[in-house]
Amino acid sequence: MSKNSLKTILELGPVLAFFAAYLLLRDRSFAIGGTEYSGFVLITAGFVPLIALSTFLLWRLTGEVSRMQIVTLVLVVVFGGLTVWFNDERFFKMKPTLIYLIFAAILGVGLLQGKSYLRMVMSELVPLDETGWMKLTRRFCAFFFGLAVLNEIVWRTMSTDAWVNFKTFGLTAAIFVFFVAQGRLFREHGAEGGN
Repeated sequence: MSKNSLKTILELGPVLAFFAAYLLLRDRSFAIGGTEYSGFVLITAGFVPLIALSTFLLWRLTGEVSRMQIVTLVLVVVFGGLTVWFNDERFFKMKPTLIYLIFAAILGVGLLQGKSYLRMVMSELVPLDETGWMKLTRRFCAFFFGLAVLNEIVWRTMSTDAWVNFKTFGLTAAIFVFFVAQGRLFREHGAEGGN
């Protein structure tokens, strides 16, 4: 198995495992230590160490972990822990909102300083000129803010089933569509070897 394949498995595996476990246990509840836990809360309790392990293995494999992955891990541990501690799935459902708001805020601060923090993370993947990076950063900032608002709407107004499907597939599809929609920007502002 190639290094890239293993990296992809470590990044996507925990999310797919969460979804599969949810499908199996969503309608069940479990009594542990005299307290009744829903399948969702129990799955969340398993997801926290799983994502921590996959992040550690990713670091061992590549020698680095991005800041975005660290922020995501911290929020999963905090909000997953709160979900289990208070036996309340709402905490875990809020996690994507905070992740996207943090990313939007970081990019927004950079834009106010006339910098593209996105470039620091993605310059090796997407070679763009300075104007391209600033445009892409503004778009990403707005996109992340939109995803945060959308997550709030979905988890507050729809069923847990709908939210899990949205989180697993909807957000992934939205990110894919967003990247495809940037094709013209990549063509117009592409820079050989990046900047």
